[in-house]
Amino acid sequence: MPKILLISDNHAWVDPAVLHHALWADEVWHAGDWLNIDLLKAIEAIPRPVRGVWGNADGTELRQMFPENNKFILEGLKFWMTHIGGNPGRYNPKIKDDLFRNPPDVFICGHSHILKVGRDPKLKNMLCLNPGSCGLQGFHLMRTGLRFVVENGKLTHLEIVEMGLKTDLKGPYPWEK
Repeated sequence: MPKILLISDNHAWVDPAVLHHALWADEVWHAGDWLNIDLLKAIEAIPRPVRGVWGNADGTELRQMFPENNKFILEGLKFWMTHIGGNPGRYNPKIKDDLFRNPPDVFICGHSHILKVGRDPKLKNMLCLNPGSCGLQGFHLMRTGLRFVVENGKLTHLEIVEMGLKTDLKGPYPWEK
């Protein structure tokens, strides 16, 4: 019955709020656009295992550490995590055919910085999760993530995690150093 913290798009920001919520979790999942490994190191130091994917803004180091598509089974549920996945009815053309041939139970993506939770009735009622962004770059105002429990073939206790407004934070930010 693992407890999962799902985040994405930190864009080099190591947020103490992420680390606080990681203490609740048994695993931390990251849907790409890390930009560096600082957050990864901080989560592993807690210690918590990390599953993830690389995003379009990630360089060679992260692309060697994580796959572009991470497909796995946990507690009887099939998961597919990718960075640029799209939304129900508008999936990324690079993965659309594969997704329709073999849909997972839970499809996870990042990239948009928009927190979204929904189902796709055309794909066996697949659950689609996008945790939004836990970083400072982008147009989103609230830094967000998701947390949930995976137990006996079900995803339960799904909650939105709000980590505060971007405007509440003071620099220097990683891109200002």
